[in-house]
Amino acid sequence: MHFSFQNILFLLVAVAGFGLFFWQARKIRANILVGRDRDMSGNVNERLWKTLLVAFGQQKMFKRLTPALLHLVVYIGFIVINIEVIEILVDGIFGTHRFLQFLGPVYSALTATNEVLGALVIVAVVAFWWRRNVQGVRRFTGPEMRAWPRLDANVILYIEVILMGALFTMNAADLKLHGADLPGAYPISQFLTGLLPESPAALHVLERIGWWAHIVGILLFLNYLPSSKHFHIILAFPNVYFSRLVPQGQFSNVESITHEVKAMMDPSYQVPTPATAPDGSAAAPTPFGAKDVDDLAWTNLLNAYSCTECGRCTSVCPANLTGKLLSPRKIMMDTRDRMEEKYNSPLVFSPNLYGKEAKHSQQEQLDKENHTLLRGYVTPEELWACTTCNACVESCPVNINPLESIVEMRRFLVLEESAAPNSLNVMFSNIENNGAPWAFSPSDRFNWADDLFVTEKSPSVAKQA
Repeated sequence: MHFSFQNILFLLVAVAGFGLFFWQARKIRANILVGRDRDMSGNVNERLWKTLLVAFGQQKMFKRLTPALLHLVVYIGFIVINIEVIEILVDGIFGTHRFLQFLGPVYSALTATNEVLGALVIVAVVAFWWRRNVQGVRRFTGPEMRAWPRLDANVILYIEVILMGALFTMNAADLKLHGADLPGAYPISQFLTGLLPESPAALHVLERIGWWAHIVGILLFLNYLPSSKHFHIILAFPNVYFSRLVPQGQFSNVESITHEVKAMMDPSYQVPTPATAPDGSAAAPTPFGAKDVDDLAWTNLLNAYSCTECGRCTSVCPANLTGKLLSPRKIMMDTRDRMEEKYNSPLVFSPNLYGKEAKHSQQEQLDKENHTLLRGYVTPEELWACTTCNACVESCPVNINPLESIVEMRRFLVLEESAAPNSLNVMFSNIENNGAPWAFSPSDRFNWADDLFVTEKSPSVAKQA
């Protein structure tokens, strides 16, 4: 073990890379926590089991076999190859070479597995690129997938190829330089050594280039993640853990309205005392539903950051399939864009970067009070197109729930602005006056049953009538 300028430089680079990532992660955490509080404690065993199946086990991915297998290769490669990253970190800090070689045969199995997975990752990435850019899979298209989202998807694929190329460059050069003395097994790199020069000095330089490119590339990739849809590789696990455990068709009640109804039904019911502001004055009443991102629950905001923009939700949405404006994926992307715009944004991302079309007029940009998630990003027409069928929720591989956000924004339209469509207003009026959605008096509600009885018992009478 020896220390050199290279070790000191590596330590500085590693500290800067990880420090910058945690700084960005803190900003995203702050964005998520601006949402309304929601108690998600309890049911630990059920939540852990769901996380194991859905997040770690990729359970819902296998509804579509081809992308599931490709994704599984990249997923396993990401997990296993990162073991080598631990070795690189130790070697870089302490000046060792192949630190994990003390594992003996286990190390040989590990390096061989890394190489095979690295080659398979390149194959999978090429297939992903072909499906996205040449084959033109429908769910990768849409108005929300222009400019930055399209560029982001391809940048990630290019980065993964570069990282695997750096890994093979490092291994092949090291193998040709040390020959049989190099610990480990290299089933792919052994076929690449013939492409490299014979000079030991040149091989050493190539090995260092591959080594540095691999670890620096990983640190750059790590700091790119907070700006990318691929941040789901971190947030998918907490997102699944905190996902809903109630039946998907069950809607939440507005707590303040629930208290009022209970007080109406039971005069002895005590309505809870309203919360007070820090200065002791009465706190502002909580609005019904959601107009902006801070009106949504923090779990809804976590959903937005966990979205990988795969389009499975939109591809099964009956409203979208029939040509309506609604796209559940766009709801999640808009929520994330609005958070970045209103609060904190990471290093690379900004909602209007890279040619992303402006969503607001100049006057709206000047008037910050009117520049909100609802109407600023998401239109009422999109919201009312939703049939609340839960198809988007069921199809999401990481248990994102776009429906909750849609329902909360529709609640705001109805309860705060009385901006429901006319057909709904008629139904509301019927419920208020008749106790049912239909325009019939309660006393006439079962007339259809009398008519049916007469028809079945005396068809001739019914015919004469």
